[in-house]
Amino acid sequence: MTELGIGIGWRPEIAEAVEGLSGVDWVEVVAENICADHLPDSLTRLRERGVTVVPHGVSLGLGGADRPDPARLAALGEKAVALGAPLVTEHIAFVRAGGPLTATPLLEAGHLLPVPRTRDALDVLVENVRIAQDALPVPLALENIAALVCWPGEEMSEGRFLAELVERTGVRLLIDVANLHTNHVNRGEDPARALSELPVEAIAYVHVAGGVERDGVWHDTHAHPVPKAVLEVLTDLTSRVSPPGVLLERDDDFPPATELAEELETIAAAVGIRSARAMGVPPDGVWGRVGTAHARGARPSVPAPAVTAATARQRLGLAQASLLSALVAGTPVPEGFDSRRLGVQSRALAAKRAGVVAKVAPELPEILGRDFRPAFLAYARSRPMTGGYRRDALDFVEHLLVAGRPEDPQARRRLTRWWQDRSGSRPPGRATRLVRAARHALAGR
Repeated sequence: MTELGIGIGWRPEIAEAVEGLSGVDWVEVVAENICADHLPDSLTRLRERGVTVVPHGVSLGLGGADRPDPARLAALGEKAVALGAPLVTEHIAFVRAGGPLTATPLLEAGHLLPVPRTRDALDVLVENVRIAQDALPVPLALENIAALVCWPGEEMSEGRFLAELVERTGVRLLIDVANLHTNHVNRGEDPARALSELPVEAIAYVHVAGGVERDGVWHDTHAHPVPKAVLEVLTDLTSRVSPPGVLLERDDDFPPATELAEELETIAAAVGIRSARAMGVPPDGVWGRVGTAHARGARPSVPAPAVTAATARQRLGLAQASLLSALVAGTPVPEGFDSRRLGVQSRALAAKRAGVVAKVAPELPEILGRDFRPAFLAYARSRPMTGGYRRDALDFVEHLLVAGRPEDPQARRRLTRWWQDRSGSRPPGRATRLVRAARHALAGR
């Protein structure tokens, strides 16, 4: 494996700061935020300097009941090629549920949700990972996620679940030590036990991030400094294995470049790792020189599971659709789940939707002012996301216009123009608004 060294998550908001940081060997970019044929200038400049860029996907949903979308896989592969990336990464999570497999409405979570650690879920995940490995032009590494909720009836610990996944697929791991800490606080899981059960030789690199605790719940915000507890988990990991790379994630509330540099130094000191450049490792590292099938993500031969994948997929699909519907559509809490904790997760999903919509459509908070967030959260309580965030923004604005809001005529005219410019349609007239309002009232009974 390559000695990646010290890295940081590249985000448009801190692109200039990242370019100015010394000792950064590599960066990670959210794959869905870039286009393969039109890379951001900042990433192009970093690559020209020999900085490795790794695309990090968030929308494949490999832990979901459906097989991976070929178009999403192809897009991720194209970005890896365009960036000259040595590998791509994704998450062990599901992000959507429902649809033809379960004969229920297709729902989008807008966030990474945990996969139950059951045999059914593992069998489905293994098949999905194999499909992804066959489709991608570079090796794949998968990340453990943070979770607020526990699935009832789980059959394996996180460490054993990941170990068997690696054994059956040969996939690499992206271990997020902040997520291990999150699951320690929220689910009572011991990070040391998880690390002891992991096949540490499969680790491609490590994530480190900050969060905050509120009312006994740890929120993995990526918007706070890395706490001591997370650094302690990192130190434990590095006592077991020398990770090929460590990366600082920051997604919001970005500090000055000097503070980012200090955090990178603290992380480097905690793991006793220096910049790969300082060690004289060439930019392509070892990945660029390895041509074996194993380096390309070859997997061991493992007997097929006793339960057919189709049966496992259907059972998993029904369970995930039931949970997601409770989280985003207000349906009853599935048996065995903690209703209070599901309420926390539901509010977190709605808050994330509001935050992302504010980023992809910054005109809306500007037009609506302080009313934007409460209006969006009220909308989200009864209207699950069924498409991407841009579709969500359009649906939110149409919802306001149908209801004759906002009350200020000037703001309503601006909102109408915004909606019309992006939807390519005429805004709904009075008769349409009345019909839609009546339908919604009947549907809510």
